[in-house]
Amino acid sequence: MNGLVLEGGAMRGLFTSGVLDVFLENKIELDAAFGVSAGAALGCNFKSRQIGRALRYNLRFCKDKRYCSFRSLIKTGNLYNAEFCYHTLPDRLDPFDYKTYRENPLKFFAVTTDISTGTPCYHELPECTYNELELMRASASMPLVSVPVEHEGKLLLDGGITDSIPLKFAQDYGCTKNIVILTQPRDYRKKPSRISAFFRFMLRKYPELVRAMKERPQKYNAQTQYVFDQEKLGNTFVICPETSLGISRTCSDAKELRRVYEEGRRTALKVLDSVKNFLSE
Repeated sequence: MNGLVLEGGAMRGLFTSGVLDVFLENKIELDAAFGVSAGAALGCNFKSRQIGRALRYNLRFCKDKRYCSFRSLIKTGNLYNAEFCYHTLPDRLDPFDYKTYRENPLKFFAVTTDISTGTPCYHELPECTYNELELMRASASMPLVSVPVEHEGKLLLDGGITDSIPLKFAQDYGCTKNIVILTQPRDYRKKPSRISAFFRFMLRKYPELVRAMKERPQKYNAQTQYVFDQEKLGNTFVICPETSLGISRTCSDAKELRRVYEEGRRTALKVLDSVKNFLSE
């Protein structure tokens, strides 16, 4: 099987969207996709085959207080309004193609973090039902600015906390060749994390989550090293920006959002022939 691994990164995810739209335009077919955070929330449009949708609704709603705002955070506990972003928008305002999503044989997974144990959870989302959209939301829900999503007795948040680049999971699932789309350049390494006293106090009920967040830089750097090691072995194809995308997690500047998306497209077009050769070997 051929897999697709999608790192998160909030609005850096529009880089990934640009890459995936080029894939769709050029009929790049894969067997399974594994999205983390924005990689799941935006990457689902690859399975529904909706070219341009991720950019379109982000441009349309980037300044809409219903989409992302401190007003939403105060009123609902979610910086990105849960009902608006994951239900109203895909159901009515920029319709998600649920039928195509269901019929596409691509297996699609979202990664979340169990905040009680500080461990990753992997969820297949075959139909994009209401509950599956809630799991997608959990995958992209940052601590302190999001209400945890309850699922099967677990409280779930951002999958990037515990498995930012799930290449090993993709391999264990059976994907012998994988395309990994990163949203940081090759030379990026996370610096050691300092968890503030305020942060620890606010999350005092979940010490394993705090531990996982503290250990995240070391784990992330080990994961990126693993990705590049696998690339040298020839079973992994890495696509990433050449330099830092320089965009904030909550950017609401339409020009910046489009710039990051277009960078993804340019990068994908540069390597398109190499991707086709990699998948056909």
